[in-house]
Amino acid sequence: MELTMAHWLYLIGTLLIILTMLFRQNVVVPALIMAFFVAWTYTGSFLDGVQAIFNANLTAATELFNIFLIIAIMTTLLRSIQSIGADEQMIQPFQKIMSTGTLSFWILVVVTYFLSLFFWPAPAAPLIGALLIPVAIKAGLPPIGAAISISLAGHGMALSSDFILKVAPELTASSSSALEASAIGEQTLILSLVAGAVSLTIAYFMIRKHIKKPAKENLTEWEESGDDDLNIRVDDTNVKKGKYSPVFAFLVPAIFLVIVTYVVVATFTDFVPAIEDGAGSALVGGTAIILIILMSLFRDYKKTLQEVSDHIVSGFVFAFKVMGLVIPVAAFFFIGSGELAGQILNTDPETTPSFLFDLVQEGQAFIPDNALFTALGVLILGMVSGLDGSGFSALPLIGSLSEALAASTAIDPTTLASIGQVGAIWVGGGTLVAWSPIIAIAGFAKISVIELVRKSFIPVVIGLLVTTVFAVLMF
Repeated sequence: MELTMAHWLYLIGTLLIILTMLFRQNVVVPALIMAFFVAWTYTGSFLDGVQAIFNANLTAATELFNIFLIIAIMTTLLRSIQSIGADEQMIQPFQKIMSTGTLSFWILVVVTYFLSLFFWPAPAAPLIGALLIPVAIKAGLPPIGAAISISLAGHGMALSSDFILKVAPELTASSSSALEASAIGEQTLILSLVAGAVSLTIAYFMIRKHIKKPAKENLTEWEESGDDDLNIRVDDTNVKKGKYSPVFAFLVPAIFLVIVTYVVVATFTDFVPAIEDGAGSALVGGTAIILIILMSLFRDYKKTLQEVSDHIVSGFVFAFKVMGLVIPVAAFFFIGSGELAGQILNTDPETTPSFLFDLVQEGQAFIPDNALFTALGVLILGMVSGLDGSGFSALPLIGSLSEALAASTAIDPTTLASIGQVGAIWVGGGTLVAWSPIIAIAGFAKISVIELVRKSFIPVVIGLLVTTVFAVLMF
């Protein structure tokens, strides 16, 4: 389709937000202003532009509420664990393994990768963050190191192949008769491992000089650091250790281990019913709520009603503070989605353009007929399409573009589609997009999500470029 002035304003807004992030400035104001101008220009109505600011934020809040809720619930669970004094007992077994900062970094990578393969990183990362980040901090790993290891391993390496659940490969292959989901899954698994190995190695060497010697003071300093509003503390909580503290110190991780085992068995066998796509977060969240109630009952059943309410309120307050700066930015990028743009602009969804995807499609015309340039072009198109904060929504487009571009080069369409999928999900799945589930990781590490994205930028981009060259040479 023909690009309109609204399309160009959307492109300017995207570049402005990226540049603002790179210059370590807050991106909320540019996102809100550009959302207004895009809406005003497209609709031709000043009032519609004003209303679109609110509609876009409401839509973003609705779409991201599942992330918001899992942050709130897991924070509540952590506060409940702390209130019965089971937190220190629960992490003691991990302390024996995660004895240094370097070892902690790579253990977090391995645990996150395998949990995310079967469980998806959205529900797995908060669980890992709540249980293992404090252990890693005590071992000397800086908070940014803990966050970046979980982010790159889960939302990058594991999710970009989606090798077990296979949602991503099926979406990529869905729009092209020349592509097979199984073949894409096999190639993306290899490419995701290459990208992960490169990016995680670079990230490790970037944070290595900040690794400290193991000490309890590391944990104390971390708990007291950062924005007071974003700290999860028990200073104002009546900690009551008792005979049930060791029970819950064992029970909490054991129950979540059972859930993970169930998912693995359901994936590979027919012994138990499979979990539907997207149900992982609900299972983790529901289990956490039951544990919260049980802990309060055994701690002091007379105060259960009040204590559970207080912990839940604290969890929601924390989640609101973490999500508050993310929603306005997500609002701008949701305008670029054809599925949501009509809802935001109060226009017909059937005729409302998908600004982001239209720009991606137009960009394919500028890709030279050369195998390496074509592969790099598909990678860039995939990365740009991931800016909507999903990475999955553009996969059918990536598949169709790969088939079309492969006809003019000697490269296999499956390879092009795999490159595009890896690029789209590494970016949109969360490693380079602050308005994505990595919000939870940053929250549990008590760092800015913008800082996490900024520190991830160089490792991820180099990793994806190396992966693309590897794919062209090997496939």
